[in-house]
Amino acid sequence: MYAICVTCGTQFAATPAPPTHCPICEDERQYIGHNGQQWTTLADLRPTHHNAIATAEPGLSSIITEPKVAIGQRAFLIQTAAGNVLWDCLTLVDDATVAAVRALGGITAIAISHPHYYSCMVEWSHAFNDAPIFLHAADRQWVMRPDLAITFWEGATHTLLPGVTLVHCGAHFAGGTVLHWAEGAAGRGVLLSGDIIQVVADRRYVTFMYSYPNVIPLRPSAVRGILAATAPFAYDRLYNAFTGGLVDPDAQGAVARSAARYIAAISE
Repeated sequence: MYAICVTCGTQFAATPAPPTHCPICEDERQYIGHNGQQWTTLADLRPTHHNAIATAEPGLSSIITEPKVAIGQRAFLIQTAAGNVLWDCLTLVDDATVAAVRALGGITAIAISHPHYYSCMVEWSHAFNDAPIFLHAADRQWVMRPDLAITFWEGATHTLLPGVTLVHCGAHFAGGTVLHWAEGAAGRGVLLSGDIIQVVADRRYVTFMYSYPNVIPLRPSAVRGILAATAPFAYDRLYNAFTGGLVDPDAQGAVARSAARYIAAISE
């Protein structure tokens, strides 16, 4: 069976019985559910769940599972003349989703911000002709289902398609990554941040954390590192991993102001 952790939504390699534990949830950036470690499978989820696809802006679609599964993040499909990129990933993939995404041009590549959203990345890849999955090499240890489709990239940036660039920020995870889409926001630039950069209730600002569920902040040096990594890329709009997570306009200014506020608040 390909067991899926109920709390984080990560699919594990095939085993005769569910694994005894989930390393991703045992890490301090996640948690074990209050009812203990629990498992499910795609066969269990498909009859009761579906993926909703909506247009976020021209050339960008959001995908989210309803009702909520695990962390509840959304994925994005970036559509370009050179191909489509699935940014971040979901646990659920089914025939209806595959048909809908194929109608939008399919998937040329998959890229994921950090291990909390690895989910069923291998299933998604196999559903789209073994589309390559790009993960930063610094997070190699968190892959629970290895596959030949996975490519580990290294360094500060990696260009997936013209105008679509992965940017290594670290911080939340060693391999924490955001995606810059140059043509987004009518050419003003879009940053897809997962939760490496998290939109807060006051959408003029964002925040940064080492552990969101356990409320462990980042060091000032890590926040400065995010600013330095993203500074070369112009963006006016930012989407994070959750519904409603949008900063528009002046997203780049909001990130800079938020970083200064954050560093001031946690510094002595």
